[in-house]
Formats: sequence, C-alpha cells, structure tokens
Amino acid sequence: MDVIKVAILGFGTVGEGVYRTIQTHGDELQATLGKRVEVASILVRNKQKSRDIREEVLVTTDFEEILQFPQLDIVFEAIVEKEPTFTYLKQAIQKGCHIITANKEMFAHHGEELLKLAEEHHVSVGFEATVAGGIPVIQTLGQLLKINRVQYIQGILNGTSNFILTEMREKKLSFQEALTQAQENGYAEADPTNDVEGFDAFYKSMILSRIAFGEQPNWQEVEREGITSITSELIETAELAGLRFKHVASIHKAGDNLTAIVKPVVVGKEHPFYHVEGVENAVNVHSDIVGRITLQGPGAGMFPTASAMIEDLVYVCQTNSSGPRPEKSGTATISDKNNETKQQWLIHGHVKNYIHPSITWLEQINETTFIVEATKRDVDQLNQQEQSLRYFTILGEYEPIKKPVKVL
Repeated sequence: MDVIKVAILGFGTVGEGVYRTIQTHGDELQATLGKRVEVASILVRNKQKSRDIREEVLVTTDFEEILQFPQLDIVFEAIVEKEPTFTYLKQAIQKGCHIITANKEMFAHHGEELLKLAEEHHVSVGFEATVAGGIPVIQTLGQLLKINRVQYIQGILNGTSNFILTEMREKKLSFQEALTQAQENGYAEADPTNDVEGFDAFYKSMILSRIAFGEQPNWQEVEREGITSITSELIETAELAGLRFKHVASIHKAGDNLTAIVKPVVVGKEHPFYHVEGVENAVNVHSDIVGRITLQGPGAGMFPTASAMIEDLVYVCQTNSSGPRPEKSGTATISDKNNETKQQWLIHGHVKNYIHPSITWLEQINETTFIVEATKRDVDQLNQQEQSLRYFTILGEYEPIKKPVKVL
C-alpha cells in the first residue's frame, strides 16, 4: 500500500494536535487521498521528555536526521520565530518535500521566498494555519480571486487579544486580570508581547495582504497598536454607547497606495464583528462582485490550527499547488478613507469649547466621552490641541441617542 510519510517539526500545542489528528482521522485521510498517512519523525527540543508517541516514530532533536529519511513527502512546521524554521523549510523544499506551516512571523518575512523556491522544486507550500486558526480564509480568498477583485479586508486575527477584551467587558476585569486568565487557559504565552502588542495580528495581516493584493505595504509605515492601553473605564464607556472594543487589522488600497492598520477600534451592533467573542477570529472580505463575505471561527488552540494544517495536507496532495498568488493588477482599489473621508469616532478625554468646521459632534456619552463625525486629519488636529484625548474608529453605523453635546 502506498504511504505518505510526514515529519512534524515541533511538538507543542499545534504539533501535537497535528500528530493526534493524523492518528484519529487516518481512515478519512486514506479514503480521501488513496494513501495511508504515516508520521515518520518528530523534531523536539527535549528528547527525554515523556510524550505519547508511537515507538516506531523517530523522535529527534537533530533536523539532519529527518532530512536523511529515504522517503519523506511532507514536512509540517509548528515551531515559532523566524529561525531556524526558515532554514529547515528551505532544506525540506530542496529535498523535494511539500511543506505546511503555521508560523506566521516566519511566513510574513519569508513566505514569498519559500513559494518561489517551492515552485522551482515542483513542490507545494500550505500556509492556511498562519492566519486565522481553523478559518479557511486562504482558500476562500483563492476562490474569490479567480474572478472577484478584492477591495479591502478587515479581520479580528488574534484570539488572545479578543479573549482579553471579552473578559474585561463581561467580567469587569482589569487588563492584567484578563491577561492572567488567558495565560491560565493556555491562550497566552508566558511572554504575551506578540499577542497584546499587535505583532501577531500584524504578521497575519501582511500574509493576507500578499494574497489579496499581490504585495505588502511598507512595514515601517503600518500603524500598529496593541490592546495594553485599553482600560476597564474605556470598555465600560463604550458599552454605554452600545459599542464594543475589538482589535482589528484593516488592509485597503487607495490608488497605488496600499495601507494597513492594526489597532483597537469600536464596533456597533450592526457590524459582524460585534458578536465575535472569546478566542474567536473573524475576517471580513469586501470584493467587487460578491460584496462582503464574513468568515468566523476558532482562531486558536490545538485542534483548530491542526485542522487547517491537515486540510492543507489534503490540498497539496491533491493539487500540488501552493495556493493563491495573485498579481498586483488582480485587485480593485477604493478611495483613501484614512485621512480625507469622514468617519465616526469615539473620543475619550476632556474637551473644552473646541469648534472645528469639519467636526460634527453627534453625541455626548458622559462628561469625557463623545461621538463625532470627522476625518482622521481633523481628529489628529483635535488631539494636538487636547493631548490627553484617546480616539477610536467606529466600524459600522452608529445611531446617536440624541443626547445633547455640551462641548459646543
């Protein structure tokens, strides 16, 4: 019987999830692929640690031992950081292996190089798990990009940050209390910087940008902000207005200008992100024919991420394709709405008799919180005068309750 032999690099939460899924869903994989999938080797950091792995599987700390296997078809990579994973995957491709990765930081930096190398060696790259856990956003974009032109993308891309914001709102916890809860539940690492400072969502948005628009914005020009400055007071104030804080990555084109923003926003009840809670992720794709598509599902955890990697296994075996790689010309553009188009904003802080012809003061929530309609340039100017202000974009239409605005 033909066998597909795979190696797994890393045996943490994701690597173990891939291994266990192959064991529990072997019959389904064989029925789908016509071949049995067999884990031949696993790369670990500590060989002495007790693990529930079959005796016939090579468990090693040396990647060279894995490369020396006479038959190796697919390498799953479930480690972290850019190196040595990038080097490992290049070597696997050069050996003639398909690769499947969940490493968003490495792939954001080196994905294009890996895709080109794989093309030269006639193998495939699966990277569904790099963006939104169990949500099939990569394959969905691949289908959309055949005819539809993507206009812009918004996403809740980090389950840990979304969990923290949900806990702060629902249980009235402080940021630190909610973070501790996330760590106890296994959603956040001991060092949560990548999650709570927005780096994780940033890397994922760069991967999405490459798929949807054929390019990435200048990384140094991306506005990136995490959730560490979101206080219980801000969350409670937003609730008074019927709004919820979410950490959202947005990518859009204005002419030839590709812009990405990764930061906290507030969403109204009509927006699809309003009910995305806990560790859930969601991606909103706007395209010129189908309009808006929202994908939502588990964005973190052992089996959601393993699910994406196993589906990639099936995809690369059946199609020998590295997924969507659109050209720059394959997308539509929209007007620049960051600086020139009026938006609604939640403004928090003390404002004294500030009058600006382009700012419409819609509603006063309490003594220090207002809803306004203005361009980003206008609220930036307001912030320069009143430097203690915080302001957040409102996604979705906000309907004022007609409270008087005392600032005027």
